[in-house]
Amino acid sequence: GGGGGWGDGGPVLWRRLGWRAKKAGGRRVAEERSVEIVPGEVDASIGPDGGGKTTLAGNLGGCAGKAGQRVLLVEADPQGSALAWSSARTVEPVFNVVAMPTSTLHRDLPSIAADYDLVVIDGAPRVNELGRAAIMASDLVIVPVQPSPYDVWAAADTVQLIREAQVFKADLKCAFAISRKVANTVIARDVKTALADLEVPVLGTALTQRVIFAESAASGLTVIEAEPKGAAAAEVAALACEVIPALTNKKNNRRKAA
Repeated sequence: GGGGGWGDGGPVLWRRLGWRAKKAGGRRVAEERSVEIVPGEVDASIGPDGGGKTTLAGNLGGCAGKAGQRVLLVEADPQGSALAWSSARTVEPVFNVVAMPTSTLHRDLPSIAADYDLVVIDGAPRVNELGRAAIMASDLVIVPVQPSPYDVWAAADTVQLIREAQVFKADLKCAFAISRKVANTVIARDVKTALADLEVPVLGTALTQRVIFAESAASGLTVIEAEPKGAAAAEVAALACEVIPALTNKKNNRRKAA
């Protein structure tokens, strides 16, 4: 972790999506880069039920898909929320979805991932073998955390699981993403401080609690498709600028080397 540069992938993503990289809801965004990620190919969203992990995984995947990336969303949660989201869709998908809620995910996924620019895993919510497999299959683990003490306490268990995985996979990166933030509240401002003791970087962009996230999901859409000029879409795009370009650069660099 630590501060660092992100290359020039972020602004490219913004331009290809047709957004300005300066504002989201009237404020500057995508400027605080609070974690330096070694380029990789697989991004996992791991967290408790109700923490926003499926929302985060689906919307990041949709953002990359709309930018022209070949994206696979892996449903690794037996609850099947990502599959239900996908089945509600009535228009052409922007990414593929496959169910793999298995403890051998870290061994089964690499051969499938080779056909994609980015793989996003919607991980199991509990600290168990499914969660461990999703973490071991990943290059970056994003832990969505709501601004509540319960989520902060639960995040500690997830971080412990990631620390255990890093013993075997030293280049595994992780970061917190603040989700369902309620604007202009003390607890929303204090959540980063509460997470500081866990010594995991917090991504600079938070996803605010907005009705459009639920409304778009009900139709199998991402917010970028449902309301492309809205504040939620701008926040998702800003968050994508922090994580997706670094992840997708790895395969591009390999192609150049070949």
